[in-house]
Amino acid sequence: MTTWLLRGLAFAAGMVIVRIVQGTLINIYETKAGLISVVLVVVFGIAAFLWGLIDGRGDANDNPDPDRRRDLAMTWLLAGLVAGIVSGLITWVVSLFYKNVYAEGLISELTTYAAFTALMVFVPAIAAVAIGRFLVDRKRPDEPRRRYGEAHDVFDAVETEDRTGPIAGLTHESAATEAHTSPVATAERDEPTEQIDMTSKSDKSDKS
Repeated sequence: MTTWLLRGLAFAAGMVIVRIVQGTLINIYETKAGLISVVLVVVFGIAAFLWGLIDGRGDANDNPDPDRRRDLAMTWLLAGLVAGIVSGLITWVVSLFYKNVYAEGLISELTTYAAFTALMVFVPAIAAVAIGRFLVDRKRPDEPRRRYGEAHDVFDAVETEDRTGPIAGLTHESAATEAHTSPVATAERDEPTEQIDMTSKSDKSDKS
């Protein structure tokens, strides 16, 4: 089961329980209907906040790099939509048999109340995700990002020089070998030999 579906079904069940408890308590304490509704909604929002806080801390611990973290905003948005639609439908069905539950028509439950439930899930959860990630990142030491090929310290520089030193030496030796074996160098080495040969020939002719 996907993470957003699990969260959505869990909060859908929670909202159905909240609606049933709300209707029951309001029928008993009619003068405190507003206080009962506010308290139950706050408890529901705290549950979403705590779950989102756990998600944010866990994601930050598993992925220290912020660019590699999960898209928890979309996860909690889908969870809120599932919770709103499913809870609205179930509450409407329950109201057909249990008259103490205050429920509107099916269309209102699937639109107005579903949107309210989705917000009560998404807003506290995504705020808690950001707080959870911040709490983990605050305790983690800052690691400066390095560009490719940049030495981190003196030892990295020495290792880089050791790796590139023999290659550079081979490059200079190959260049020197190529210079000695080039046609120009060969011609320069051959010229003194020809002069010596011509001198030896002239000496022989004089003697003769």
